[in-house]
Parts: sequence; structure tokens; C-alpha cells
Amino acid sequence: MGQCVDIRLAVMGSLSHPLRDSPPEDIDHKDSYLITRSIMAEPDYIEDDNPELIRPQKLINPVKTSRNHQDLHRELLMNQKRGLAPQNKPELQKVMEKRKRDQVIKQKEEEAQKKKSDLEIELLKRQQKLEQLELEKQKLQEEQENAPEFVKVKGNLRRTGQEVAQAQES
Repeated sequence: MGQCVDIRLAVMGSLSHPLRDSPPEDIDHKDSYLITRSIMAEPDYIEDDNPELIRPQKLINPVKTSRNHQDLHRELLMNQKRGLAPQNKPELQKVMEKRKRDQVIKQKEEEAQKKKSDLEIELLKRQQKLEQLELEKQKLQEEQENAPEFVKVKGNLRRTGQEVAQAQES
């Protein structure tokens, strides 16, 4: 380290004594830092002599300037002073509490369904019967559409035969 300082100082022409192989006793390491620091160039914007220069400014953080963030920060500071810091619960405990809440909500919904009036129950039964009838009709139509052609023709012949027999009887 001492040789490096001597070489720097010798190159700059600030030493009057020749280069040494051993570190100098009269120069401290703090002084050598100050000497090399004074050699370094300083940025131009520190000097106020040129008003046309654009000086760097600290960027504004939009999150910190938002009103919500400021209110939340203020509230957290107040709570911390009062000793009401937010509870940091383990994730497992949070999940278990959420499941418990969901179960309670589900139970309340089931109780509400059990308390239905007789009229609502009867309407639901009728609605289910109508839906079943519609499904049966759809199945019959699908079966008739998917049936082979000769089965359809045979059914048509039977109907026409029955219609002719009824017409002759009357």
C-alpha cells in the first residue's frame, strides 16, 4: 500500500524525495486517502456557476406520495405506539380460521334452506317433476330421431292402418 501511494504521489509531482522501496514514515494512510481524493474530479453540477445545467433531483415515489399509503403508514405508527401491532399469524392458522368461517356460513345457509315454508317446498317438488317430464320427452325424441328408417316407416304404417280401421268403423 505504501509503495502504491509513493508511486501515485511521485507521478503527480507532489513528492520532492525520490521513490522509496519502503513505506514512508511521515505519511499516514488517512492523509494518502485525502491526497488521492483531492486529485479526483468533482462533478460539474456541484458548482453553482452554470445555471443552464440540469441538476439531478431525487425521484418521487408515487406509492409513498399516495394518500392511502400515508394514511396506512400513520395508522401503523399510531398502533405501534399504542402496542397494537398487527398480528402475524402462521399460514396454517389463517387457513384453519378461513375453513371455520366457511363452515359457519355453510351451516347458516343450510339452516335457512330448512326453514323454508310449506309453499316453497311444494313449489320445489312441482318444479322437479316438470324437469323430469321434460327430460323424459327429450329422451323419447332423441330415441325416435336416432331410430333406423325402417322402424320409423313401420310405425307410420301402423298408425295409418289404425286410422283407416277407425274411419271404417265410424
